[in-house]
Amino acid sequence: MGQSLLLLQLVVILGASRVFAYVLRAFGQPPVIGEMIAGLALGPLLFGALAPGLHAQLFPPQSLPVLAGISQVGLVLFMFIVGAELRMPGGVAAQLRASSWIGGFSVLLPFVLGIAIAPWLHPELAPAGVALLPFALFIAVAMSITAFPIMARILKEKGLAGSALGTLGLTSAATADVLAWVLLALVVALISAGGGWYGFARALGGLVLLVGVAFALVRPAAAALLRRHAGDGKPDGTTLALLLLLTFAFAATTHWLQLHAVFGAFLFGVCLPRDDRLLDTLVERIEHLSVIVLMPVFFALAGLNTSPDAFVGMGLSAMGVILLLAILGKVLGGAAGARLGGTGWRDSFAIGTLMNTRGLMELIVLKVGLDIGVIGREVFTMLALMAVITTLMTSPLLGWLLRGRTAASAGNRETQSV
Repeated sequence: MGQSLLLLQLVVILGASRVFAYVLRAFGQPPVIGEMIAGLALGPLLFGALAPGLHAQLFPPQSLPVLAGISQVGLVLFMFIVGAELRMPGGVAAQLRASSWIGGFSVLLPFVLGIAIAPWLHPELAPAGVALLPFALFIAVAMSITAFPIMARILKEKGLAGSALGTLGLTSAATADVLAWVLLALVVALISAGGGWYGFARALGGLVLLVGVAFALVRPAAAALLRRHAGDGKPDGTTLALLLLLTFAFAATTHWLQLHAVFGAFLFGVCLPRDDRLLDTLVERIEHLSVIVLMPVFFALAGLNTSPDAFVGMGLSAMGVILLLAILGKVLGGAAGARLGGTGWRDSFAIGTLMNTRGLMELIVLKVGLDIGVIGREVFTMLALMAVITTLMTSPLLGWLLRGRTAASAGNRETQSV
């Protein structure tokens, strides 16, 4: 019965994922947004509300650990690919100053706004025993995330990937991602230490040591291995198995450090050579399996962790404030940074809109927070819906800001006018 239930759960999850992805794609949205919404819809907010008996039979509590294990594998593989994919777009030297302003401001402003509203949210919405400081820091980081992979897909579908605007947006998102993930690692280390300086120093020191080993030893060793056994960018089965072994070893190490497995997987991905042929092979062999089969399980598990109680009492007003400040923080922060970097007003707001894309990366961050207990299901629900709404806004708002302009000219005319 257990295996039959698991297979039925996978059929429902993958089927809903494909249907929602198809529908959202028809509205000009990346398929991953449809998959995220499908996952949330399978939880108590929709499926559980419409058919509570059937929902309880299909997703009984005792079956969730198995789904959690599957989603963890998918998450680790996906973050490995994200690390391998992260790179500064070509020809960004002239835009490095502007992207630094954009990346910095698009993280700083939402971070400050998150800190500002945390004292209001904490008494009613923080889990029992969680102090204000770790709760506030996590809320601030969660509001600062930009989804580099989804932004890249939106720009590609809009025909803007090779434009000056697209290049600046991607470069800024890469900068913001690095800042946000460093902040998240520090916050998780602090929270996992339980407020003790020894535990914090152990987690942070271990992470610094791991980063040093990764770049001083593992990175050159991986490059030499791939030059010898995958000179054409297509590793054989043994080499690919070794890469996966190291991915899970890095993930296990950061988990042992009381951080989260995603940090290790991401770090090892960053260690690989920036070879587009290798990336194409990894996407074909690993990302497709991860994104199409395993990540929908992660989305469904996220949906099962949501709570209808999120909108009881102060929940609805809290959701509205979180959504408003999340949008303002990213759009205005990104626009201010772009303007300081010499970009024209119209393109500045277009870049700010791109930086407001949170999507999948936000859900990963929220799962980290839920796993370590710094947020409860109510806040998880609010922030997950915020991630979906802000990402859904990106394509139509970007189209409105760039109306009447061709993809080739986007970012070439106004970016140069101060």
